[in-house]
Amino acid sequence: MARAIAQDFSLTRTAMKAELLDAETELKLAYAWRDEKDVEALHRLINAYMRLAISMASKFRRYGAPMNDLIQEAGLGLMKAAEKFDPDRGVRFSTYAVWWIKASIQDHVMRNWSMVRTGSTSSQKSLFFNMRRVQARIERESNSAGETLDKHQLLQMISAEIGVPLRDVEMMDGRLSGSDFSLNATQSDEDEGREWIDALQDDSAQAAENVEHTHDTKQLREWLLAAMAALNEREQFIIRERKLRDEPRTLECLGKELSLSKERVRQLEAGAFQKMRKSLETESQEVFHFLT
Repeated sequence: MARAIAQDFSLTRTAMKAELLDAETELKLAYAWRDEKDVEALHRLINAYMRLAISMASKFRRYGAPMNDLIQEAGLGLMKAAEKFDPDRGVRFSTYAVWWIKASIQDHVMRNWSMVRTGSTSSQKSLFFNMRRVQARIERESNSAGETLDKHQLLQMISAEIGVPLRDVEMMDGRLSGSDFSLNATQSDEDEGREWIDALQDDSAQAAENVEHTHDTKQLREWLLAAMAALNEREQFIIRERKLRDEPRTLECLGKELSLSKERVRQLEAGAFQKMRKSLETESQEVFHFLT
């Protein structure tokens, strides 16, 4: 923790010592990077506005993310801005960079807010960062007017205020009201040693199911081998290549190998199936359906 604080302080101090760029110098650096890929010009541009990135990162500390991570994300947004910036548009780089820095920080906060993805659409992002502020203001105003709002009325007013669908407001309210819990946490004080993970259903196959599956697989294999034994060598080859391979071969491919026409291979395959059906229709419907 102390190391992280020291690192934050070092980054901030370094950023505060960076040069301040006037509009003309900023424009020259932007052209040098865009047209000549001058890395030194890029570094000057980034370093000059890192203080801006750090300042914006500090505004998101209340969401619980480490400050060092927020600064890193702000720096990534700043570099993205430098990559996309077009000096011909007549806009200051600092003005343009603000949007990219903010977007990068917000994406990071939302990705790490919960193991369950909070959302990434513009309406969801607007809700995540504005919903509680708008909700507090609406509740404060309604209390001042002597009104009492139920949950549905409150969410409807938030929806209208922010300009997003009501279903999105309801979804975000649920996400922001809850929090993630460890599956290794105990369920209650009375259940010492019993963790939430112990209450999860085991989806893996049980011992009895494994034994039954092994037995059935062995039986089906025996039936299939017995049916294959009734075929001649060429018919067995065609069935293996057409039905038992992970990637079945085509009739045309087998025809070339056997010096037969595609139609003749199809006829031999159909005849082999017919022989196997007669052998299997009284033994195993599972294998019989495999051949239909």
